[in-house]
Amino acid sequence: MSVDVAEIPAARKSRFKPAALPRTLIWGAIILVASLLLAFFPSLFAPYDPIAFDYNALLKGPSWAHPFGTDSFGRDVLSRVIHAYTIDMQIAVFATTGPFIVGTLVGAFVGYAGGITEAIFGRIVDAVVTFPFLVLVIAVVSVLGPGLGNMYVAIGVVGWVFYARLVAAEVKVQKRLDYADAGRVMGYTPMRIIFRHLLPNAITPAIIYWMTDMALAILLGSSLGYLGLGAQPPAAEWGVQIADGKNFMTTAWWIAVFPGVSIVLTGLGFSLAGDGAAELLRVRR
Repeated sequence: MSVDVAEIPAARKSRFKPAALPRTLIWGAIILVASLLLAFFPSLFAPYDPIAFDYNALLKGPSWAHPFGTDSFGRDVLSRVIHAYTIDMQIAVFATTGPFIVGTLVGAFVGYAGGITEAIFGRIVDAVVTFPFLVLVIAVVSVLGPGLGNMYVAIGVVGWVFYARLVAAEVKVQKRLDYADAGRVMGYTPMRIIFRHLLPNAITPAIIYWMTDMALAILLGSSLGYLGLGAQPPAAEWGVQIADGKNFMTTAWWIAVFPGVSIVLTGLGFSLAGDGAAELLRVRR
């Protein structure tokens, strides 16, 4: 029986067609790209200065001049919402990148070492997860003082544990596989086995969690801003804006509602992107 050699490459190509991008990833990317544009170039989109007072336009409702209305100081709410993207996207990145890096490194070493190292790490995890995450962060910020810098430190002190626990569990599974045993037999150093072989195969869940954690970081940063422990007035930040509008919910609802909608949309963008990336990686695996 003869085989047409020309058909073999085509058959192979059909088996390795690139997976279509999940819709959740596409929609999440669209929202995040729009958010990044507003964060990097707020002055191009904001019609007014976000901290400029206008006592002739106090508590004005949505109109053509002020699409999102004005607050109790006559500041344009739309301009403040747009400029808040700069601070809140900064919170999403800065509050999670440090814990991601530290937690990944610690988790990789703990998962590979095992034994007493894993036992000590387990006690640290138990101590952290015993208390609600927000309560721990508020406690640390209360000691250090309000402000974005201290908020990043507080989140980093607590947040790295969750990444480390996730990576340690993955590395613990990977180190039992044949390729890890082959590396040890060939005399590779533990550092080479961890960073060149185990970690690249174990880091995917941490990256997915990182993307979702950015949405939680925005929510946490807004919560601390609302409580007066994060960004400080007159900074344009969504939590600060909601705090400014809490006393005007019945008369000037737009002061708090539009920043709240921005929090939901941006968090949705990170969540959709994370879910889409996870789905894409599952398909490719």
